[in-house]
Parts: sequence; C-alpha cells; structure tokens
Amino acid sequence: MTASLKVALSAADAARFGSDPLKRFETSLIAVRERIAAACLRSERSPDDVRLLPVTKTVPPHILRYAFATGIQNFGENKLQEARKKNAALSDLPVRWSIIGHLQTNKVKHLVRFASEFHALDSIRLAHELNCRLESLDRDLDVFVQVNTSGETSKYGLHPSEVIPFAQRLHEFPRLKPQGLMTLAMFSTDTNRVRTCFGLLRDLRDRVVAFHSDLSRLSMGMSGDFEIAIEEGANVVRVGQAIFGPRPESDAHYWPGLFSNPESSRQRENA
Repeated sequence: MTASLKVALSAADAARFGSDPLKRFETSLIAVRERIAAACLRSERSPDDVRLLPVTKTVPPHILRYAFATGIQNFGENKLQEARKKNAALSDLPVRWSIIGHLQTNKVKHLVRFASEFHALDSIRLAHELNCRLESLDRDLDVFVQVNTSGETSKYGLHPSEVIPFAQRLHEFPRLKPQGLMTLAMFSTDTNRVRTCFGLLRDLRDRVVAFHSDLSRLSMGMSGDFEIAIEEGANVVRVGQAIFGPRPESDAHYWPGLFSNPESSRQRENA
C-alpha cells in the first residue's frame, strides 16, 4: 500500500466501504466490467466500445484514493461544488474530472478551471458562457449534449425536437469539443419504457451525425440500467453505486423531484 493510502478509516468509513476499500472496489470493478462484457456480447458489440465512467458523488476524497489505486483515473461528479473540493484534496493525483450534472451559467467560471469533460450541455446560453470562459484560459472542453428523452419535467435537457437545431450551432463555440449525446432514462420498473428512452437517444444520434460527425457517442445508463443502455448502443456508462456501494441518503435526496410519484419512487441503483 502506498503512502497516500495509509489513512485511518473512521467507523463510518468502515461501515460504508468495509475494512479494505481497495479490495472491495477492485472486486466491484471486476463485477461491473463482467456485466458490461456480457451486455456487449448480447448486442454483438466489443467491450472496447464502452467506456466505464465511475461516478464518485458522496465518496470522500480520502476514500477516492483507494479508487485511484485500482486504476480509476476519471471521476464523474454531479455537483460542481463537491467536485471542486475533491479536486483540491486530490491535487497530487492526475485525476480527470467529468461533471455530469446540471450547471448554472454563474458556475461556469469554476468548472472550466479543472474539468476535462461536461455531460450536461443543454442551452445556447450555457454553450456561449463555457466557450468565453474557456477562451480566456486557452482551454478546450469535451462536451455531451443532454437530451430529455423521458419527457419528465423534473429532468433537464433539450427536447428531442431541439437537438438538431442545437447541434447545427455548435460550430459557433470552437472551444467546445462535442463528443455525443447524453440522457437519463425514466426511473421505471418497466424496462421497455427505460429502453425506449435509450433507443430515442440512439435514433437522434444517428440523425445528428449525418451533419455533425463528432456527435457520435452516447452517454447513457447508470448502475440500475447500464446493461439495457449498452444493448441500445451506449458508449459511456455512468456507474456509481455498483462500484462504491449504496449512498448515505435515499435516491430522492440526490434526484429531487424524480421520486414524487409511484412509478418513479422505486428503490433502484442510480449513477
């Protein structure tokens, strides 16, 4: 164990992550990658086509050192403030940060200083602000365009009808490097409804790449549905709880507004 991993685990740490977080994360990663490989096999795809993005929200920085020791170097965070604190605490490690949650324009100045990737681009105003801030720092940023494929008002993202007009304007923002489309599927026990969300994003991607070849990848699927997402064409799956275990609070705490009705209140693992 390296010096950076010689940290004392509190009782709360041990209760949540076990007495040997390194071994636990290694075991979980193996299981997740096996599930990815199986989903790829079912859909006649190569596992090399699917990138695993570990989502580290609520995992303390000192525990993330164990994750880094397993080989994870790209951490996904929903909340910018949490990501900034972790970036500062882990500044000695070559971590690549992906922000995957909604971003207010007044927070852009913070994101562009350290993030390498942003998965929730959903407005021209936000694209303009990102581009201006990046230009001032002489930086580029990989971006995914977020689409609301479920039609739920509690979710962010472009309406499907807005995607092509939006993509046609991305050339106006040269500091943004489009990678693909992103979505959150409906939180439902009906896998057909979940699959429909992913299928819609794939169909939109197929239309968009006809004139914007860089928007070729699909960021979709979380701990509870990433296998379905892979079967529908996902290239990036955002997985948290399947690697790091349950979070301290209920899903409703992390996804406010999405669990207010019986259909979306089911207890399932999300990013």
